Amino acid sequence: MNERYRVYSTYLKETYGEKVYKLPISIPDTCPNRDGTLGVRGCAFCGSIGAGYENLPATVTIGQQIEQNMAHIKPKYKANKFIAYFQNFTNTYLPPDRFRDYLVAACQPDIVALAVATRPDCLNRTYLDIMADIKEKYGVDILVELGLQTVNYKTLVKINRGHTVAEYIDAMIMLRAYPFRTCTHVILDLPWDTMEDTIETAKIIAALGSDEVKLHALYIIKHTAMAEWYAQGDIKLWTCEEYVRRVVAFLEYSRPDTVFQRLIGRAPKEATDFANWGMGWWRIRDMIDEELERRDTRQGARCDYLHGKAVRKFMT
Repeated sequence: MNERYRVYSTYLKETYGEKVYKLPISIPDTCPNRDGTLGVRGCAFCGSIGAGYENLPATVTIGQQIEQNMAHIKPKYKANKFIAYFQNFTNTYLPPDRFRDYLVAACQPDIVALAVATRPDCLNRTYLDIMADIKEKYGVDILVELGLQTVNYKTLVKINRGHTVAEYIDAMIMLRAYPFRTCTHVILDLPWDTMEDTIETAKIIAALGSDEVKLHALYIIKHTAMAEWYAQGDIKLWTCEEYVRRVVAFLEYSRPDTVFQRLIGRAPKEATDFANWGMGWWRIRDMIDEELERRDTRQGARCDYLHGKAVRKFMT
């Protein structure tokens, strides 16, 4: 298959020699945007359980979560290698010793990597050093996933994100000094963002060298501030066709070697007032593939803006 963007499953097979699946891990953490440090209700789009719709409860030990998830995934997908994905809320928002203990507990046979989802303002060298030490001692790869969502600083305020673009830049600069991979999460169709914001988000992520990117469309999760705005008609959602155009543009302005974990996400119908225009995620992915084919374009096609573009004419 002639892939027009770097697909995550292909990257994993190339890296580990076979199929690799993520196992979602829940730990009893929270978020500074929920416990009163920055706010109490969280981001405007974030539900009461965060992103962990498929997670086992945090009351289940990490060992048991891994065992139960493996028992389901191994026979279904014929997988033998796994990534322990600390997914929900802010997984570095813990005392450092507790953070270390949770990561060590996940270093089990057949776990080839640990993925840690967090906020850009919840990282410092103490936590990065802990992850580096675990990588060396246990021989696991480390992936740090940062929720950015957009580089439009005005939109970040509107969605009550609690940080600005500066914290993301700071986190990415710190991460460069460590032997980890990085992934950046982006909501590509926030109501206040234009196509120009989409392109600028892609360019800043590329300039800072995020190894991987995870895109998804905006969900309206029940009982959130965003759900209230949606019900009152205070926000207007972009069409699916516009989302597809933005994904294609984002791909074009991204580095050619960036790995895309996904181009569209999914959320359970019972938890949302709106998700993916009522379509299956695979149909939207197919629409993106069809648009790339129709335009005969691909990832990196417009990534020509880095490393002194304006002075290239003087180079001979």
